[in-house]
Amino acid sequence: MLKARSGFACLGVLALALAGCGEKKVPAPPPPTVVIAHPLQKMILDWDDYVGQFIAVDSVDVRPRVSGYLTTVAFKDGQTVKKGQLLFIIDPRPYQALVDQSKAQVQRQDATLANAAAQRKRSETLVATHAVSQQDYDTLVATERQAVADLASAKATLQTNLLNLEFTHVIAPLSGRISDRRVAPGNLVTQDQTILTNIVNLDPIRFAFTGAESSYLKYQRENQAGTRTSSRFAANPVEIKLQDETAYRWRGRMEFVDNSLDTNSGTIRGRALVANPGLFLTPGMFGHMRLLGSGRYPGLLVPDEAVQADQSRQIVYVIDANNIAHPRLVTVGPLIQGLRVVRSGLDVNDQVVIAGVQRAHAGKPVTPKAGQIQVKTDQPAEGGYIDPAGSSASLADVR
Repeated sequence: MLKARSGFACLGVLALALAGCGEKKVPAPPPPTVVIAHPLQKMILDWDDYVGQFIAVDSVDVRPRVSGYLTTVAFKDGQTVKKGQLLFIIDPRPYQALVDQSKAQVQRQDATLANAAAQRKRSETLVATHAVSQQDYDTLVATERQAVADLASAKATLQTNLLNLEFTHVIAPLSGRISDRRVAPGNLVTQDQTILTNIVNLDPIRFAFTGAESSYLKYQRENQAGTRTSSRFAANPVEIKLQDETAYRWRGRMEFVDNSLDTNSGTIRGRALVANPGLFLTPGMFGHMRLLGSGRYPGLLVPDEAVQADQSRQIVYVIDANNIAHPRLVTVGPLIQGLRVVRSGLDVNDQVVIAGVQRAHAGKPVTPKAGQIQVKTDQPAEGGYIDPAGSSASLADVR
């Protein structure tokens, strides 16, 4: 009986000891560490982005102005030609024969006129003495006038035949790049119908695009308010990059906006004129164009990874004086060299979480570590990003 009581006493002591161990508190983990920095303030230019296609200012289908058999092709397919350069020769012999015939006809009519004039002059003295009747004299005068008219007609026919002979040498109507020949020597070509080749001029070249009605309204409002500005390039400058380029290296200016919108698509046509001295740009080539959408203005930039999506909203985390994280709703713009433009919602003095954002929670403390926002120099300074909304921006102080 004594041994049993001793056993129960030992179990009680052990239970009290275990209870004492369970009441010992485990220390809480320290607040998570995040990197914070003030938003980067820079002067910014906004751009509106469009996709379009290069087209020639002028494109001409070269057709013969006379019919005949083609004898010579005087150019190489695809070469650059100058205005007035010889391209084709149509057999000139039939037209040369017509010219010779017309010259002979002119000489004949000239002789006829000379004879009629002499007869009329002799009759002037005879009609005064009534040796020639007035009726005969009037007939001689009419004959002379008819000879004058026949000579003029013969000269006009000669001029027409001289033109046709000249047209047997088909020349380039403008300077530019020529296509391939569509007809080989020996074939019959028909006046004003047969297409011999095509020529397009390439410098300058046009960039054609379509813009939304909302963009057109924005420009019109800015023009009325007098807030639309221009850069050093020209009024309404544009910049274009090709499919394989990351920087906007082609410069131009707006040339044309249509006078009405397409009622089916709600868009309006526009064109820009782009210098192309090296003839690198070719009609049909696609490109991304951006049109100046604002003047220079100070803007705030944060790393793109600092912006978090909360359903349809965009938020960043800011840290207060007590190191408590708070979500802040922001309105963002496009990317510039890896940094996101924040249009509203932030102040230049805010402490923004730029790294470790996933460890920040609303109303929870954090351990801040000072960082710095830097522009990513390995990305194009003039953009290279097209926002889904059709806008982009660039740093104004690097232009």
